[in-house]
Amino acid sequence: MTQPLSEIARAQGINYFLLSFTDLFGIQRAKLVPASVIDFMAEGQAGFAGFAAWLDLTPADPDVFAQPERERLFQLPWQPEVAWMPADLIQVNGDPLPQTPRWVLKKVLSQAEAMGFQVKTGIECEFMLLSPEEWAISDERDQQAKPCYDQQSLMRRFSVIRDTCDGMQKLGWDPYQNDHEDANGQFEMNWRFDDALVTADRHAFFKYMVKSIAEKHGYRATFMPKPFAHLTGNGCHTHISLWQGEQNLFADPQGELGLSQLAYHFIGGVLHHAPALCALTNPTVNSYRRLNAPVTLSGATWSPNTISYSGNNRTHAIRIPDAGRFELRLADAAANPYLLAAGLIAAGLDGIQHQRDPGPRCDNNAYTDPLPNAPTLPGSLVEALNHLDQSTLFRSRLGDPFVNAYLKLKRQQWQEYNRQITPWERETTLDC
Repeated sequence: MTQPLSEIARAQGINYFLLSFTDLFGIQRAKLVPASVIDFMAEGQAGFAGFAAWLDLTPADPDVFAQPERERLFQLPWQPEVAWMPADLIQVNGDPLPQTPRWVLKKVLSQAEAMGFQVKTGIECEFMLLSPEEWAISDERDQQAKPCYDQQSLMRRFSVIRDTCDGMQKLGWDPYQNDHEDANGQFEMNWRFDDALVTADRHAFFKYMVKSIAEKHGYRATFMPKPFAHLTGNGCHTHISLWQGEQNLFADPQGELGLSQLAYHFIGGVLHHAPALCALTNPTVNSYRRLNAPVTLSGATWSPNTISYSGNNRTHAIRIPDAGRFELRLADAAANPYLLAAGLIAAGLDGIQHQRDPGPRCDNNAYTDPLPNAPTLPGSLVEALNHLDQSTLFRSRLGDPFVNAYLKLKRQQWQEYNRQITPWERETTLDC
């Protein structure tokens, strides 16, 4: 019998629960519920007006209700009287709200399971620490042209990194390394890979945890893809493999670079659907400042500019760093944790289903020696959205309700962006 949440609360000193869901724009929404009524509220009684979040609903629509996943209870390491639980959204009739990102990922994972696969993922989500009052790197001494792995800059922000890493250890995530990344003020923290839904829930909580701990220490953490034009952007490199029990189906000692034919078909699917996948992995207007960007202060953007794959070569959209897995370098840190995984898995399963050939591996430096005929990534959010709109694969695997809702809201966002007149436009065209 499942232990009531109220008993867990008494045993662990929890006074409040955050019942949280992630909307279509990747923003976390929550209600704070006292432990005294958590058993009642956890049975789908926490109602939300969907129109008030980034969901394709109207003020006339009934409430949607958060049904938390008890197995994903994360007691806040920095505020242990509060526990966070990711929730699925259900409608008044008890059916899931099909546009909800977490439901979309569950749907795709059920498709993988029907094909006999268990999906495991790991993510490397980069972020920057800014000054709270101004748009500037929080550490004025972090000014090197090549600051990656800089020990001094890393340790000047030890308090944030320590508290976050300690938190992951308390939660049992098995964190294994933390470093200063390629941009000034930029950091990355890694923890062990796991089942795709587990990783997505942890990814969502990680972003909340980093922001909260940064605020506690007087900084502002951002996962914006490209906060500064001259610096490397925030990526979210994603590692993936398919399993059956204890067997890694992507591993093949006889295969090229230690990958099985199944893995290469999966890669073929990801490359084939990359233009539409960008709408999910690179979901903001700012995302396309990171892709196809000019050279940064460090000498490289570390983001892809072509739809291509390679071995241990970081200039392509897909890298094969080791046997038994590959790394998607396309996604940025603004990606919705659930939609990133759902889109990647859907594309890869299609590659397996249709035995898509990824073609020969590209070993060129895509920044300095680009291949003349290599297909390029979308140049803007609206271009990626148009590819998504035309994708029968994503409509069938993710569902029309989700795709239509996502396209509607994201196109509204694009139109809002287009209504802005920038200082650059005034400077260059005022005297035309």
